[in-house]
Amino acid sequence: MDEKLVRAYERVDDLQCEGLRLIQNPKGFCFGIDAVLLSNFCEIRKNWRVIDLGTGTGIMPILLAGKTHAKEIWGVEIQEEVAEMALRSVQLNQLEDRVKIIHEDLKNISKHAKDYSFDAVISNPPYMNPGAGLINPESMKAVSRHEVKCTLEDIISVASKLLKDRGHFYMVHRPHRLVDIIYLCRKYRLEPKKIRFVHPNKNKKPNILLIECVKYGKPELKFMDPLYVYNEEGGYTEEIHKIYGRDHDNK
Repeated sequence: MDEKLVRAYERVDDLQCEGLRLIQNPKGFCFGIDAVLLSNFCEIRKNWRVIDLGTGTGIMPILLAGKTHAKEIWGVEIQEEVAEMALRSVQLNQLEDRVKIIHEDLKNISKHAKDYSFDAVISNPPYMNPGAGLINPESMKAVSRHEVKCTLEDIISVASKLLKDRGHFYMVHRPHRLVDIIYLCRKYRLEPKKIRFVHPNKNKKPNILLIECVKYGKPELKFMDPLYVYNEEGGYTEEIHKIYGRDHDNK
């Protein structure tokens, strides 16, 4: 392990994808299954330019670098400490030629990127709206979970500006925000094309949704088969095992 890249209070997780690893702070917000599911849901083609809005520790750009032939993947993160950690993970995996981490408020991304310049925008944004419980606005976890620094509308409006015509927008979110998501996507010309609900198991309601939109796409929404995370014995289902373990390549 490169001691210059990993701090004493941090850990390095094996992503089980092309030997990739991720630096994380156990006291901060660590990635969960949401990011893994979104990376598998995205259909990223060869030589595409991709940008991740609210990249956190860089999990999505690093996973997509291993799973796809995307030419260039950007990660935008407002928290300086988290963005710096993501940059060190990029260096740890020697992905500097393909992955770029930007410490910036996504609402100011026009300082770094031209409008209509990306083939795909992805996001695993904060799920909770500002009124959902008591939060500490300076907490690393609060910024990752609550709409403290950006709103759902900020994510969707910026995605629309960055995307080329017919570009793809991929997001993971919570089912209870579905109406807001559909409304805002159409408001900003991102037509919902696919939705997949993720359930803890067959006996529980969905707690995650995956959505794909196409900029200026034609109206036609498809609901994919539900995805179940755990089987009756409490272990991962076969599909989840494949998602975590397989080395797939969307060309």
